[in-house]
Amino acid sequence: MDDEDRQRFLDVLIHVVSRFHLLLHAYCLMDNHFHLVVETPDANLSKAMRQLNGVYTQAFNRRHGRIGNVLQGRFKAILVDQDRYLLELCRNVALNPVRSITIRKPIPIRGRATKPPATRLHAILSDSGLAEQGLTIYCRLLITHGC
Repeated sequence: MDDEDRQRFLDVLIHVVSRFHLLLHAYCLMDNHFHLVVETPDANLSKAMRQLNGVYTQAFNRRHGRIGNVLQGRFKAILVDQDRYLLELCRNVALNPVRSITIRKPIPIRGRATKPPATRLHAILSDSGLAEQGLTIYCRLLITHGC
């Protein structure tokens, strides 16, 4: 997986988030898997994941002249019912590449930037005084300082 593959994944992810009305709180792309923290107001996670995995797999295979699965197995979903756990989960997703020793510091993703919609996570960050800094800076602080 190279930068072009990663950008394609993000393009597909942005489309899926919009089409299925997901609230994307955090994500992490690794070389062989990914982590998402999403809310599904429409209770359509399975359909959204099928779309994400299917469209990305087709694009990846077309580009690399391959056939078959790119991502193995069914996704795992965990119900997050407490604000404290949501923050901890986002923290763990942001730190995943650092903890796996894949990277030593955060790598900025080039490309389009969009302002995320207000979500439960933004409300939690606002209550803790982090809303002005935004989730991106919050995640960078987590990675840089391991807060």
